[in-house]
Amino acid sequence: MSSSTAAAAAPAAATSGASRRSGVLARLARDRIALISAIVLGLVVLAALAAPLIAPYDPYFTDLPKAMQPPSAEHWFGVDNTGRDILSRVLYGTRNTLMMGLAGVLVGGLVGGALGIVAAFYRKLDPWIMRLVDIMLAFPAILIGLAVAAIFGAGLTAVIIALVVSTVPDVARVARGVAIGVMGQEFIEAGRAVGVSNRALIWRYLTLNCISTISVFLTLRFGQVILVGSVLGFLGMGAQPPVAELGMMASQGRDYLFMAPHIATIPSLAIFVIVLAANLLGDAVRDVLDPRLQQ
Repeated sequence: MSSSTAAAAAPAAATSGASRRSGVLARLARDRIALISAIVLGLVVLAALAAPLIAPYDPYFTDLPKAMQPPSAEHWFGVDNTGRDILSRVLYGTRNTLMMGLAGVLVGGLVGGALGIVAAFYRKLDPWIMRLVDIMLAFPAILIGLAVAAIFGAGLTAVIIALVVSTVPDVARVARGVAIGVMGQEFIEAGRAVGVSNRALIWRYLTLNCISTISVFLTLRFGQVILVGSVLGFLGMGAQPPVAELGMMASQGRDYLFMAPHIATIPSLAIFVIVLAANLLGDAVRDVLDPRLQQ
């Protein structure tokens, strides 16, 4: 009887999940700011992925006689201090910046989410895990980046490690809070009563009910991670020349702000657009998925 009931409930659950997803997409499509942000972010990602195909010049080719030329028909974004095409370097730099932010969010979210859920499920481990999280929260990302750069050397790897370490505690606290709420639901006790294993309880009952909230938080966190990574690159702890990365490109152009302001301002505007679009889209997703904001 129970197996037939479960079999009958499966299609209904699938239909309910599909209708819920379509409803979320419909609400996002009706939000003009969210729609514009998604389109802008999508175009930025596509341009970064297609950089080898659409970049007009080799981003590392130097043409010293053209150094610091302003934007023109030949070089739409101008030329930097060593004669490299800024448009080509922005395309490649956006690719590195997005990769850095995505790696920081995904790895940090995975580790932080696992720690928070484990802390909520195994109450004896909760004090130890949360004290570790508190210690990690005491160190800002820039300080972590300095320490990682001192150990492993400056570069994209150092920035990604710093972003992961700075993302883990925030995600762990959010995951733990959501998981504790789920642990108080009756279906957890019902699962234990019928002998469901801890592994199944953690994954099928607890984690799947926390993924939505964690995903929304990571969407909001993505813009912040991009900004922090660009700041680390600006301070010289990220990608090293001649590798293109937006924060490092803005840093290289600050010495020429009065002679050739486009060298620093164009990469900075690219960072601004990416972070703004990511934050606006994250706010919209949160508003749609958080039931407390729909009342």
